[in-house]
Amino acid sequence: MISTVICDFGGVLTTPLVRSFLAFQEHSGVSLEQLGNAMAQVARESDGEHPLFQLEKGEISEAEFLSSLEGALGGDVTLEGFGDHYFEHLHPNDEMIELMRRLRDRGLRMALLTNNVREWEPLWRAKLPDIDEIFEVVVDSAFVGMRKPEPGIYELTLERLGGGVVAGDCLFVDDTEANCEMATELGMTAVRYLHNDQAIREIELALGAPA
Repeated sequence: MISTVICDFGGVLTTPLVRSFLAFQEHSGVSLEQLGNAMAQVARESDGEHPLFQLEKGEISEAEFLSSLEGALGGDVTLEGFGDHYFEHLHPNDEMIELMRRLRDRGLRMALLTNNVREWEPLWRAKLPDIDEIFEVVVDSAFVGMRKPEPGIYELTLERLGGGVVAGDCLFVDDTEANCEMATELGMTAVRYLHNDQAIREIELALGAPA
């Protein structure tokens, strides 16, 4: 039976991430398409990994990331204040946070696994003040040099949980299909978050059945 829940942060315990990106688009005049094209250009020109992936693994700083995008966008474009503006429009998903609290109270072990940015830690933690009360383990990609869906970050989460927890003991909740697919490949039960009613129903069904 499932004994452990591993949950994503952004887009599951918060409002959808795209809303924050759209708010920044409106504020800056830089469209999501332009941002995507700029990141692709930076990756091509550096012949390296996608800059967002590097950012989320702590390989480059937020300032380096934004500077590279500004260079690719050209002109007088500035992305200064991106993080602050992004989080201003990202809000807690109270219903899912309360579900996680109830699952902890039912005796399930709880871990949070997030792809994030080192400089943003104070901002995202402020959205979930009870994070260390609800989750006994918090794994942030920017501090461990790996990101979902790389298998190593899932394995690290199991290692930090300890107590003999293996993949088959775990229910994984995330809003990204590729992340859920990797969790399933590793032997976890996965629920892809689409909206609260669907996710809560599927989580409760999974917890009532063999892993």
